[in-house]
Amino acid sequence: MRARLASVRELAPRTAHFEFACDEWTGRFEPGQFVSLTQTIDGNKVTRAYSIASHPHASAAGGATLALCANCVEGGRFTPFLFSLRPGDEIEFTGPWGGFTLRKPPSDSVFVAVGTGIAPFRPMLAAAVAAYPATQFTLIFGARHRQGLLYDAEFRALSAAHPNFTYQPALTQPHAGWAGLTGRVQAHAIAAAGERRDIDVYLCGMREMVDDLRAQFKAMGFDRKRVVYERYD
Repeated sequence: MRARLASVRELAPRTAHFEFACDEWTGRFEPGQFVSLTQTIDGNKVTRAYSIASHPHASAAGGATLALCANCVEGGRFTPFLFSLRPGDEIEFTGPWGGFTLRKPPSDSVFVAVGTGIAPFRPMLAAAVAAYPATQFTLIFGARHRQGLLYDAEFRALSAAHPNFTYQPALTQPHAGWAGLTGRVQAHAIAAAGERRDIDVYLCGMREMVDDLRAQFKAMGFDRKRVVYERYD
């Protein structure tokens, strides 16, 4: 299928939110799934996977909207091309794919993300907190600086509108006056779980964080099926 870039906006330095119009796609996906983008670069076909950051059932005139969140990786093969696109440019994609989705029915859950690992949680939480008002959802989102808290205003608004959703941003290099959590997300995730072993944990981000927390939750006695993860490297 083909996707046509409709708009792009900077979320943080070298990080952007892309909105594509897709005439051939229904827009149906399970929040948490991804698409694969393909482009011929220097004579070779290059394919990369990106989590869908669209709100469920987002649509545009004449088709569906596909939203993606990406970092421009210095020296990378694909992201410099992606960031070079201008509105009207097209790209090929397939999907949606993947099983990194909300367990049904959901239990009380803790979501942990760093960087662009927040992308699949944007649609997952937007759908879940409204659909399951009796279930408690907590998001712990880590970044170095305040500007790295992608979609921060959206999550704050979601928390204000839904008492079953708690948003806990954490900074490793906080600015003066920061009143939120500080340090790496691992300690805060463990604290959020507390003594409970009947909750689900969703992890998304760099391999080091994901693998570290998987090992810690296993040592705490969590059933491995309750720790759902996707790694971005």
